[in-house]
Amino acid sequence: MSTSGPGFVLGDFLAALTPVVRPGGARPLVVHDEDLETIPPGTVPNPTELRVAGKLPTSTFELFRQVIPPNESSDMQRHYHETVHFVIAGEGHSEIERADSSAGSHRDSAHGGTDAEADSITWRSGSFIYTPPWAWHRHFNDSAEHPVEFLTIENSRLLALFGLARRESAGLVTLAEARARFEQRR
Repeated sequence: MSTSGPGFVLGDFLAALTPVVRPGGARPLVVHDEDLETIPPGTVPNPTELRVAGKLPTSTFELFRQVIPPNESSDMQRHYHETVHFVIAGEGHSEIERADSSAGSHRDSAHGGTDAEADSITWRSGSFIYTPPWAWHRHFNDSAEHPVEFLTIENSRLLALFGLARRESAGLVTLAEARARFEQRR
């Protein structure tokens, strides 16, 4: 398994995790920005730039540096793990499915379609954004000129240790479209 470079595959990397990760040459205590591994476009359904701090000896959480280009967004996704995004730079908004919502009404907004069952929250540099488990969500860069940069922290490794890792991506769609697509699969 390649831990860096062109042969790096995030799925293989995460599958190789064990319950005990010891610091050492392959797993240092400090990883610098230039040491982050870029997840190749197309490897994961998220169209933003993702770089993982995978060499850190963490065993229960994962760290990413994520960049959303101007006027772009992440994909509409949901996953079993919790996630916190710290906004390093930029401003935008997120649409996050409400816990008490169910498929139903839909209303359009200036942001390309906001669902009535989703909260649209705004954020800026210095904000922390929490994404609850199994909630459909999508993050939008509202700037036409500047990228958004996140430090993304998720407890995906912990859930993977228990065999509970699950993630679904619906692509660049609305909440209603994601629900419709994934309900048809069942």
